[in-house]
Amino acid sequence: MTPSELKHLVEQGSNAPYFFTRQSMRFFGDTMRNYGVRSATVKTRRGGDADVWELYRRRAVKHGLKSSAYFDKTTLERVHPDE
Repeated sequence: MTPSELKHLVEQGSNAPYFFTRQSMRFFGDTMRNYGVRSATVKTRRGGDADVWELYRRRAVKHGLKSSAYFDKTTLERVHPDE
């Protein structure tokens, strides 16, 4: 899975297309080249485990933001891990 493939799948499913819009990426000072994708398992806020695609930033962007975004592998919905 590449960042571009994940973006395409998420946009097709219309689950969280705002995440990849040009305006939101420009607001954070980000580009698609700054992203990488890896497989992960995270604990969700509901207490279960979820197999996800982790979309991570290779370098920090504006204000030191370097957090990852998680997308469920089956539904491609955004997952918010329990921190």
